[in-house]
Amino acid sequence: MEQLTGLDASFLYLETDTQHLHVCALLILDPADGSYSFGRLRDELRKRLPLIPHMRRRIHPVPFNLDHPLWVDDAGFDIDNHIRRVELPEPDGLPALIGAIASQPMDRNRPLWEMSVVEGLDDGKVAVVCKYHHSAVDGITGTNMMMHLCDLEPGVSRPEPEPWQPEPVPGDLELAARAAVRLPARAGMLGMVPKTLGMVAGFAQRRRKNQAGMELPFSAPRTPFNQAVTATRSVSFTKTDLGAIKEIKAAFGVTVNDVVLTVVGGVLRRYLDERGELPDRSLIASVPVSVHESTRHTEGVNKVSTLFCRLGTDVADPGERLGVLAVANREAKAEHDLIGADFLQDWSKYAPPNTFRLASRVYSSLKLAERHPVVHNLVVSNVPGPPMPLYFLGTRVDGMFPFGPVFHGAGLTVTVLSNCGDLDFGFIACRDLVPDVEALAEAVPAVIDDLLAAARARG
Repeated sequence: MEQLTGLDASFLYLETDTQHLHVCALLILDPADGSYSFGRLRDELRKRLPLIPHMRRRIHPVPFNLDHPLWVDDAGFDIDNHIRRVELPEPDGLPALIGAIASQPMDRNRPLWEMSVVEGLDDGKVAVVCKYHHSAVDGITGTNMMMHLCDLEPGVSRPEPEPWQPEPVPGDLELAARAAVRLPARAGMLGMVPKTLGMVAGFAQRRRKNQAGMELPFSAPRTPFNQAVTATRSVSFTKTDLGAIKEIKAAFGVTVNDVVLTVVGGVLRRYLDERGELPDRSLIASVPVSVHESTRHTEGVNKVSTLFCRLGTDVADPGERLGVLAVANREAKAEHDLIGADFLQDWSKYAPPNTFRLASRVYSSLKLAERHPVVHNLVVSNVPGPPMPLYFLGTRVDGMFPFGPVFHGAGLTVTVLSNCGDLDFGFIACRDLVPDVEALAEAVPAVIDDLLAAARARG
């Protein structure tokens, strides 16, 4: 039994019928060595469940939602409720299938994960669409979880695990009593108010002195995908050469993250310009920042902060865009560090569950995201992945494409993952706001080529 932290639980409270807060990943497996069969993959997954306790835990609410819910062992756990064979509807139907999977909410009466195994891809490859709720994983913990399911060589098989005995679930009376004991601690929220006001005052003072820093939320221009989202999702993805990204990085003396944000900015500039929707001001991305190494909090799964960055969509020249973003990112990170690694977690632990849920539903049903200035245009996440070949449950991984959630007011998310010399881009969007999301993935190679040409022109 383990109680969710406020930040982990917030992904449950914020979820509505149209705002799904699970994350997905597409693994492309190459069974050229004959190591794959669905039965073997399922059986190997079963053997590795003891390595990942969360895969056999479900959400258990506290009576009357007096406190954050708990993770408890699912006594009725059945692996066949979580892994299934799925038929590819048509040769090019994988993106549509992933979009359909991402459009469905998860059953909170079971552990919050599932895998869909899709056979019959081109060249005999196999796709595995993994789906986890964000309350159970963030970028780093999701990658770590995946590592328990992967090996450095093919055909590795784990021994049979010991019989599993689920822990008993505490009764409602015990949980209510625990919540009552913790209730006075919520008064600690009052201590966060002066800290927050002081932080805001510091931002304002630095702006008055014309000091640069993070882009400010609620200052982003509105685009077609900055509306309230519907329940449907669409995805696209593409594989690129990490070596080209590193060559650009070295030529300009910047970071890989600077190059990734510049690529995303270039893709969005092309996309919006071709549709006559390009704003005069730069788009602003919300960039999750892992604080696993710097936070004082030891509990929970999600350990993250947020950095607001410009994407340079108002700069036509790719090399100039990269230079502008590199400087802006350094200034943004410096100001972000002043906030501290624990600010978001400190605030979220005081969130009253019932109030949080009600506010989310009101915000969603009234489409309030369309009635206030745009907080940010989209989420862009860059997750470090494995630098060496991996074998997922015995079969070689040929591609690994991540897809985060989309939010009201920001109906597009871009997630980038490095994988064995590749840089894999995953785009997920509200289908009604971005009906042609495939155009984004298709633009990535040309944008990288433009940056690579600019890098080589520097000598």
